[in-house]
Amino acid sequence: MSLKIRILLWCALCVWSVNGYAQDNVIDEVVWVVGDEAIMKSQVEEERIRAQYEGRRFDGDPYCVIPEELALQKLFLHQAAIDSIEVTDAELMSQVDRQMNYYINQLGSKEKMEEYFQKTQLQIREELRELARNNLTMQKMQRKLMENVKVTPAEVRRYFKNLPIDSIPYIPTQVEVQIITIEPNIPNEEIDRVKARLREFTERIVTGETQFSTLALLYSEDKASAVHGGELGFKGKGEYVPEFANVAFNLNDPKKVSKIVETEFGYHIIQLIEKRGDRANVRHILLKPQVAEEDLMASLSRLDSIADDIRNAKFTFEEGATHISSDKDTRMNKGLMPNPMNGTSKFEMQELPQEVARVVDKMNVNEVSEPFIMINSKGKEVCAIVKLKSRIKGHKATLAEDFQAMKEVVLLKKQQEILNKWIVEKQKSTYIRINEKWRNCEFKYPGWIH
Repeated sequence: MSLKIRILLWCALCVWSVNGYAQDNVIDEVVWVVGDEAIMKSQVEEERIRAQYEGRRFDGDPYCVIPEELALQKLFLHQAAIDSIEVTDAELMSQVDRQMNYYINQLGSKEKMEEYFQKTQLQIREELRELARNNLTMQKMQRKLMENVKVTPAEVRRYFKNLPIDSIPYIPTQVEVQIITIEPNIPNEEIDRVKARLREFTERIVTGETQFSTLALLYSEDKASAVHGGELGFKGKGEYVPEFANVAFNLNDPKKVSKIVETEFGYHIIQLIEKRGDRANVRHILLKPQVAEEDLMASLSRLDSIADDIRNAKFTFEEGATHISSDKDTRMNKGLMPNPMNGTSKFEMQELPQEVARVVDKMNVNEVSEPFIMINSKGKEVCAIVKLKSRIKGHKATLAEDFQAMKEVVLLKKQQEILNKWIVEKQKSTYIRINEKWRNCEFKYPGWIH
């Protein structure tokens, strides 16, 4: 055999060997094509890792579920482009900042986040930005498709009538609670002590003796940000209480420390890290004046007298809440606590603040509690009494008691039917190709394979 032929055969063997090896060690490959958009194996893998980190469980094989979800996203994004649906930079920034802060909080630091994802902070941010743009655009497109979906009372009654008994939803016990709170008096001496401490911190930072982040880690009473050196992440002005925002967004020099700022949470000093347009990343140190035991006892005693006056009909709980309570979130609503989870005044027991739930659990309707100590939504120690306004015990749903809940069920069902119909029609008119190795799946929407 000639030397030339041997060399050619050797080269061919090398190419074959490399190709054979590559088949088992594919760095990346196209697994789906939807329209003119490709879904890469690397995208699927990244989504799987992200879902694993976030604790998501898949209803089926992730390598079937994830590509289908990405394919659905591409259908919606294509339609959104046709309909000129856009996402604003402000919406994007807000979403990305929340996700970045979530990762940092969960993993402990920016460095640990970079180590976990094996990418720089900038790379993670850019990827999250693209994900956020796609998700927000898809959500807007879905809302547009469903915007005209309405439900009539007759439809709700018909749905409930035809529902098998074992399919009727169970409604957990729900309560409505009214509250009166009093913030114990804090002497000027205690406020002066806190301010003096913050001035000492400022002096140590300005002179270079100690880093702001170190003092925040050691002393800030905002525990969520303290572990990150007081850093709060990029936020817009509207995401802070006005007193804090007015000072934070007027800072321009990262080397300087703000004046002492009083908010409903306590007293702060703030340092600018970086500004990006109308958003800023700052760090802060929060100190809260400590409530003395005698002041707590005085507030409990006062509430005990107020509770007795209400029980003796000297005035109503509603009047007491309106004129006495220090809780501004409930004061103008006659003390009725709002549930931020559902926008109503009804709570399941686990949705209530722990201290309130513990008291309410043993109360009768219209009963006024004994005074107790709790931590309010601002992290402050306050004294409170509550009145159980209503309790609806856990039960199988009925139209009489749960019409609104049943209406939501029917509305969601109709909306999903609209989306399903749209997806099926879109599948028929879109070019779709799935890699042979990725076809052996039970897809939610079987129309992917024509």
